[in-house]
Amino acid sequence: MTLDIIRSDALNGFQHGFFTRKGGASSGVFDGLNCGLASSDQSNIVAINRSRAAAALDLTPADLFPAYQIHSADVATVTGPASGPAPKADGLVTATPGIGLVVLTADCQPVLFADREAGVVGAAHAGWKGAIGGVLEATVDAMVALGATRENISAVIGPTISQRAYEVGPEFFDDFMQDDPDNARFFANGEGDRYLFDLPAFGLHRLRSAGVGHAEWTRHCTYSDPSRFYSYRRSCHQKEADYGRLITLIRL
Repeated sequence: MTLDIIRSDALNGFQHGFFTRKGGASSGVFDGLNCGLASSDQSNIVAINRSRAAAALDLTPADLFPAYQIHSADVATVTGPASGPAPKADGLVTATPGIGLVVLTADCQPVLFADREAGVVGAAHAGWKGAIGGVLEATVDAMVALGATRENISAVIGPTISQRAYEVGPEFFDDFMQDDPDNARFFANGEGDRYLFDLPAFGLHRLRSAGVGHAEWTRHCTYSDPSRFYSYRRSCHQKEADYGRLITLIRL
């Protein structure tokens, strides 16, 4: 099956892709392009899937540079091929050609960054913890340290869980109110004491506040489209044993 890759005109000039689950070798609950080595899927099948994704950007699996994602604001600057354990980080930046920065998600925001003039790219994994903790701003800062200019950076949020599918409790709401009372605009009332949180709108707000020249969301909801996307929350609601991870890549 052919790979299904979402791209953005805002990142034209850079090979990149928000990969869907289509076109992979996995089966069962992982059916499709599961690229999560931490899943209980067969490791050799995951390797095949990652190889297919790499090839779509004219890379080999050895050219892929992943992070050990921990829902943090930590960012790693990549200067060469991956060797040894992956860095514990949720943002990656590089000015080195031929390296594919990797983000894995299953409802959290995958965010790609690029500054054409400076020749610097970045990628971030931004769930609610990372987003409120500052991973998007930290990724921009790390790009600037490599020579990028804020107003020349384009940032694109890929498939993520949308507000209509993201129900949260009052404690979650309170955490955001303590951070900034203006965060109330990212919540809608749900049933009872529940709220609906707009993660991509919050991500766009943080990106624009960080001074990037352009920020957009591809407007794809992971929860609402099971044929194209894996979703952690959907798998929990359906009481599935595990879930696949979507891969997002960018390279110079």
